[in-house]
Amino acid sequence: MRHPIFTLLLSLAVLITAGCGFHLRSTTQVPHELRTLVLQSSDPYGPMTRAVRQQLRLNNITIVEAENAGTRTDLPTLRLAGERQSQDTASVFQNGVTAEYSMVMTLSAQVVIPNKGIYPVNATTYRSFFDNPLAALAKDAEQSIIRDEMRQRVAEQLVRKLLTVHAAQLNDKETLPEPDVLAPGEDSPEVSSSSATSLQ
Repeated sequence: MRHPIFTLLLSLAVLITAGCGFHLRSTTQVPHELRTLVLQSSDPYGPMTRAVRQQLRLNNITIVEAENAGTRTDLPTLRLAGERQSQDTASVFQNGVTAEYSMVMTLSAQVVIPNKGIYPVNATTYRSFFDNPLAALAKDAEQSIIRDEMRQRVAEQLVRKLLTVHAAQLNDKETLPEPDVLAPGEDSPEVSSSSATSLQ
């Protein structure tokens, strides 16, 4: 008697997760026209390009390297324009030495779709880093790990924003709207006021 009930419950669980749009983490339903694209970068073997390439492959996107694209003009192109990193002091010890940094990483890119237009996309992520002046080597290693994690988050955001490009196409827009620029003193929804100055 147990087996039919267990089978029924398992079937219901599968149907519910399938019906609610559940997907594995780090995967995005990328539009069909962007399933194959050319990847261009000024630093094709750098850590950010590797992170983006990994996320594209995780989302089943076929990558055509720029040097192999030749004269093909029928494929969309993802151009990685540049990575920007900054950090600000978030808190200090009583003696005035920095205790915590707020780190910001931004990736700018463009999606070029033949006969459609150029769609700028930007991805930004934030992290806090606690500085320990008594463990300099451990601090450097931890900071390197945090930066690698930030690159992964930025790459994930970039792939998700391919959906925004698709939406802009459906609305017959030639370019996406520019991202909001924070005025001095304004807070981003993802960052505290102590690190908002990193975006200025």
